[in-house]
Amino acid sequence: MSQPSIKKNYIYNTLYEILAIIAPLITAPYVSRVFGADGVGIYSYTSAITAYFTMFSAMGIKSYGQREIAQHRENPQECSKLFWELELMCISTTAVSLIVWTFLIIFSANYSVYYLVLTMTVLATAFDISWFWSGQEQYRFIVIRNSIIKILGIVLLFAFVRKRSDLVLYIALIAATGLLGNISMWSYLPKFLVKVDWKLLSVKRHYRQTFVYFIPTIATSIYTVLDKAMIGWITQNDFENGYYEQATKILNICKTLVFSINTVVSSRISFLFAKEAHVEIKQKLETTMNFILFLSIPITFGLIGVAKRFVPLFFGKGYDETIAILCFMSPLMIIIGISNCLGSLYFTPSGQRARSNKGIVTGAVVNLVLNLILIPFFASRGAVIASVVAESTITGIYLYMSRDYFDISCIFKFGWKRLIAAMVMFIVILFANNIISHQLIAFIVQVVLGIVTYVLCLLIMRDRFLLDNIKKYGEKLLHTKSKRM
Repeated sequence: MSQPSIKKNYIYNTLYEILAIIAPLITAPYVSRVFGADGVGIYSYTSAITAYFTMFSAMGIKSYGQREIAQHRENPQECSKLFWELELMCISTTAVSLIVWTFLIIFSANYSVYYLVLTMTVLATAFDISWFWSGQEQYRFIVIRNSIIKILGIVLLFAFVRKRSDLVLYIALIAATGLLGNISMWSYLPKFLVKVDWKLLSVKRHYRQTFVYFIPTIATSIYTVLDKAMIGWITQNDFENGYYEQATKILNICKTLVFSINTVVSSRISFLFAKEAHVEIKQKLETTMNFILFLSIPITFGLIGVAKRFVPLFFGKGYDETIAILCFMSPLMIIIGISNCLGSLYFTPSGQRARSNKGIVTGAVVNLVLNLILIPFFASRGAVIASVVAESTITGIYLYMSRDYFDISCIFKFGWKRLIAAMVMFIVILFANNIISHQLIAFIVQVVLGIVTYVLCLLIMRDRFLLDNIKKYGEKLLHTKSKRM
């Protein structure tokens, strides 16, 4: 059976990951002006609390399920058995979450109405089978219907959300589109599943393994989700959460564009580990790291360079603090890029998730301690500093633990030219910012000049990754044209 195209799946997966955040990103200029920083902060805080319930409902199934499906996808009977075992497990954990969730709604003093509509988000976890399609490397099944639903959600948002009191409706629309998107993925299942004997299903056998994957999810949440919750608990200021939420939103879309390739390649590498094809695995690991550094380094410097123009232009007045937060956050593009690549393409596919948990738990402890120390004094900025230190700790541990399999020197080999090019790009961006006063024109010129400068610098330094891809796509274009003649 022919293997699915990694390039096509990268495009599909990028679209899918973007869809998870594209609705709030597209609508952010409108939403930020309608609700203000405090309204956005309420959404950020309640969503952070909701995330803990969805994490328990998922119980590590997403990563574990993708790996197991990828390794058994050539055996339809075993693959179908795995699907139903993991799905039944997810339904049971979601049911437990919903019971506890009911008490949260009843006893919440200020946010009960928001939690009530967010029930759909918790329920949606039971229907999320994206892990199955990822394991099958069939990302188009995820994208097509979700695209339609997301677009519908955006249309409804602009049609019905008009004033500050519509915040509940806004949150309900986001929750509803997430639920419908997950349900829509089920319509394609009959093409991939076969009948199974329900008596032979063994859900219990997966609890231990999924728990291994659940531990890093909880630990990671300390510096992704708990940050927002702690900002709310400690500062008692919805504005601080609003500033942090908007900066996170921008960083997440950049991370999605770069890191989605890890999800795609992870399924292939899980398949290759089952066949012990280590030479090909190492080659794909280095190529992916090369790609991530190629994009993450300029994006880091670019975000710092354009933040002063972009934030007020995009979010409107009242978000000045988001500028500083976004600048502090930007190095996470590179730091998380490296750790995410090693975690997704080495530790998880090779069955070493329990080993990599040590790094994640260490980072979580560092982040939690620093949050408690820094947030009372620096509010949302303190949470960002804590996240950068924690993520750097994890990346360092990952590099040390993978040193016998992954050639760490390739990071410096791939990165030094990009670093020089990005620094030159940064100087050009700042120069453009100083000589152009119009907000929109300055931002557009900064982006265009930044991209051109970065590419030109790499061409001058003869960056092998860029030159090889220009040659490859140039030859493909010429071949396509010659076919048409």
